[in-house]
Amino acid sequence: MSDHDPGSVAALRARWGERYRWLLLFSVMVGTMASIMSSTIVNVAIPDMSRQFTLGQERAQWVSSGFMVASTLGMLLTPWLLARYGYRRTYVGTMVLLMAGGLAGGAAGNYGLVLLARVAEGLAAGVVQPIPAIIMLRAFAPDEQGKASGIFGMGVVLAPAIGPSIGGVLVDLAGWRSIFYLVVPFALASIALAWLFVPTSGPGNAQAQRGARLDLPGLALASVGTVCLLNGLVELRGGSASHAGLLLAVAAAAIAAFIAWQWRLARTGREPLLQLGLFGHRTFALGTVVAFIYGIALFGSTYLLPVWMQMGLQLPASHVGTILLPAGLVLAVTIGVVGRLVQRVPTHVLVSIGLLLLAASFALMPTVGLASPLALLVAWAIVGRIGLGFILPSLNLGAMRALPKTLIPQGSSAINFLRMLGGAAGVSLCAIVLEWRLAAHGDSLAVAATSPARLAAFDEAFLMLAGICALAMLAAWQLRDGPRDAGPTD
Repeated sequence: MSDHDPGSVAALRARWGERYRWLLLFSVMVGTMASIMSSTIVNVAIPDMSRQFTLGQERAQWVSSGFMVASTLGMLLTPWLLARYGYRRTYVGTMVLLMAGGLAGGAAGNYGLVLLARVAEGLAAGVVQPIPAIIMLRAFAPDEQGKASGIFGMGVVLAPAIGPSIGGVLVDLAGWRSIFYLVVPFALASIALAWLFVPTSGPGNAQAQRGARLDLPGLALASVGTVCLLNGLVELRGGSASHAGLLLAVAAAAIAAFIAWQWRLARTGREPLLQLGLFGHRTFALGTVVAFIYGIALFGSTYLLPVWMQMGLQLPASHVGTILLPAGLVLAVTIGVVGRLVQRVPTHVLVSIGLLLLAASFALMPTVGLASPLALLVAWAIVGRIGLGFILPSLNLGAMRALPKTLIPQGSSAINFLRMLGGAAGVSLCAIVLEWRLAAHGDSLAVAATSPARLAAFDEAFLMLAGICALAMLAAWQLRDGPRDAGPTD
C-alpha cells in the first residue's frame, strides 16, 4: 500500500497526528456498538414477537440463536476479508449489511423474514467484532493496550446498557418492530467515520490481495457443524431422541472433518479458515477454553434475563431495560478502571475475579421473587456487571498478547469464534433447560400468568449458569501471562 494513497495508514497518521490511533479506535467502537446493540436489544421484544407469530419457546429462541450462529461463522471470515479487501471496505460492507438487516427486520411481515434479517445482522456483527482487538494489539504499544481496551470497553458497553432501556420503551409505545430501526443511525455514523479514519490497507499495513482465496470447504463444514449442533440441542428437549442423536452425530462428524481439513491446508501451505497452530500457544489455548465456557454463561443469560423479568416476574418490557441500566453504567465504569490494571495485575487474577462475581450474581437471582423490591434485582445485576468489567478488558488481550503479530488477526477471529460458539450453544441450552424445568414443575410459558412453579424453573436455570461460571474459573486460574511483545506496527 503506497504511503501516497490518502487511505494508507501513513497518510492518515500524517494527517491526524498522534491522536490518529485513538480516532481509529473510536471509529470501530461506534460500529461495534451498533453490532452489540443489534445482538441484545431484540431480546426485549421476544415475548411480543412470540405472541404475534404464535411461536413456541423453541422457535422463538432462534431469534437469538440465529443471530449467534451467523455471528459465530462471520468471525471466521474476518482474517480473509481483511486480507482481501482491507480494513475500510470490510468494515463499511458489514455496516451496510447490518443496516439492511435492521431495515428488513422492522418491515418483516412474517417470522421467516425476521429470522433472515437476524442472520444478516449476525453475520455483520461477527465480522466486525474481532477487528478492534486486532487494532489494539497492532496500533498500540503494550503499555497503552490496557488503557485502549478500557476506553473502548466503556464506550461499547453503553450500547447494551442503554439499548434495552430504549428498546423496552419503544416496544411498549410502538411495538417490537421499532427496535430493529434503532441500529440504523449507529450504522450510518460508523460508515461516515470509516471514510475518515479507517485505512484501506489490511493488517500490518499490507496491501489488500484480491487473489486471496476463501476456504469454502472449511466454511461449509463449520456451518454444518454449528447448525447441527444447535438444532441437536433443541431436539434433545422438543423433539425425538433419535433425531437429536442424528443431528449431534452429524455435528461431531462435521467438526472433526473441519479440524482435519484445516490441518491439511496448513501442511500444504494454503491458508486455512482457522489457524489451528494458534492452539500450540498455551496461554492462548487456555484463553479460548475460558472464552467458550464464559460465552455459554454470558449469552445464555442475555436471553434468560429479559424472559424471566417479563414472563416470570411479570414486569413490562420498558421496565426490563430500566432495571438493567444502572448495572450497565456500573459496567462501563468498571471496564475503565480495570483497563488500567491490565498492565499491572496478572490476567488470570482479573478473569477469575470476574467469573467469581458473575457466578455470584447468577446464584443470587433465585432470591428475587414477586414480592421482592426491584432494588434487590438491580443489586444482583450490578454484581454480575462488575464481574464482566473484570473479564472484558483482560481476557482477549491476555490470551493474545504472546502471539506473533502475524497471527493476531487469526487469533482475534479464533477466540471470538469460540466465545460466540459458546454463546450460541448457551442460548439454546438456556431455552432447553428452561422448557425442561417448566415441564418438570407442571408449567408452561404459553400460560400468561406466572406461578411459584415457573419461578422455580427460572431459579434452576440461573443456578446452572452459576455452575458454568464456576467451571470456567478452573481454566481461568491456569491462564498465566506470556511474554509481551514490543510496540505498534500499524
